[in-house]
Amino acid sequence: MKAPSISQLKRLMELVGYVIFPDYSDVPAWTNGPEAIRAILSEQLSTISEIDDPAKVADDFVAALPEISRLLHTDADAVMHNDPAVKSMQEVILCYPVVKVMINHRTAHQLHLQGVPIIPRVIAEMAHSTTGIDIHPAAQIGEYFSIDHGTGVVIGATSIIGNHVMLYQGVTLGAKNFTYDENGVPIDVPRHPILEDHVTVYSNTSILGRVRIGHHTVVGGNVWLTHDVPPHSRILQSQAIEEPYFQDGAGI
Repeated sequence: MKAPSISQLKRLMELVGYVIFPDYSDVPAWTNGPEAIRAILSEQLSTISEIDDPAKVADDFVAALPEISRLLHTDADAVMHNDPAVKSMQEVILCYPVVKVMINHRTAHQLHLQGVPIIPRVIAEMAHSTTGIDIHPAAQIGEYFSIDHGTGVVIGATSIIGNHVMLYQGVTLGAKNFTYDENGVPIDVPRHPILEDHVTVYSNTSILGRVRIGHHTVVGGNVWLTHDVPPHSRILQSQAIEEPYFQDGAGI
């Protein structure tokens, strides 16, 4: 059985973007977006042996497009309201990497929810390779989600992100450690953070493990956070420890 076509999956994502944001797309106006999406997706699903009824899975995905569109429009609105440098929605759609990565993520996440293997990961990696933002398709992300700048952001598979959450570049929502079975194989258990509503995380901060960051919390930059945080918290970087010189050639 042949593998899914990368070029066709890229075309699929162009069409999804057209359906979601038709006023900002260079896809020809005569294109019947949903029908084209259904055809390409069904064909690509047919390459996967685990999929018994590719046409049904494609139909279910097309039926989910209105909700995907609603969520993506909240993401675009979040960018408009969080960045004073933005001058228009056209600028948001055409210039901000978070829009591209979220089109791919919300598509990949929907396919993940439908039990589709491999294709969600391919779609996620397409966005990762062009934006530097790495979001696993299984990650749950609420509405009005925004990432500013974005390069270096990592969001792990079991992360749960609420509504109106804002991340800056270099943020990692990762695992602190892994759980292994008796054969030494990692077990897929919840291991990534939960960010409640209205959380902001500034650049180059790592939040690791199954910790809960309470709503309306601000986490400053360059923070290493591995514990729960109550709502309405302000988490800042620890004070730097200054050493006048290195000792014994040991460096840091």
